[in-house]
Amino acid sequence: MLDAYETAVSPSYRLFGLVDAAVDTYTPDADRSNWLLSAFGMVYLQVPYQVTNSTVRLECWSSLPPERDANWFGREDVEVELPGGDLRIVTIDGGLEEIPLTLPSPGLYKMRWQWVFNGERGPFTSPLSWHTLQIPPGTEEELDGRDQYCLVQIWRIVADVKAG
Repeated sequence: MLDAYETAVSPSYRLFGLVDAAVDTYTPDADRSNWLLSAFGMVYLQVPYQVTNSTVRLECWSSLPPERDANWFGREDVEVELPGGDLRIVTIDGGLEEIPLTLPSPGLYKMRWQWVFNGERGPFTSPLSWHTLQIPPGTEEELDGRDQYCLVQIWRIVADVKAG
């Protein structure tokens, strides 16, 4: 692990995300049938409207990080181009929040997003189907009274080079 940072986030309009400071922020026009919405320089996580406070841990790795053994509710991986390599946490109501997480360089990155909800604070409604979510037990220590805990592991990948 090269660097890590943990912070509290208050999602707004059922979203929060990571945005490269070198791009204009907006909510990506993406396939909303997935938990993660991504576009050039940004990745947003959709959350149940009941989530008002979340803890987010960001980890930057030099290579593929090890799997963290936990009872995650959800997990998605995404590739994203980060043209400046300077990330911010963003919410629609709160704007951009600077984070002291150092990425090695601009370029193509893979992000592994994993999250769990606090079953004692629910019920939670899926932002994808509007059905009540079945929350697995466990990981209460990471939640520390919050509605959600999210782990984002980030590592640099090399883009495929096509022979000409």
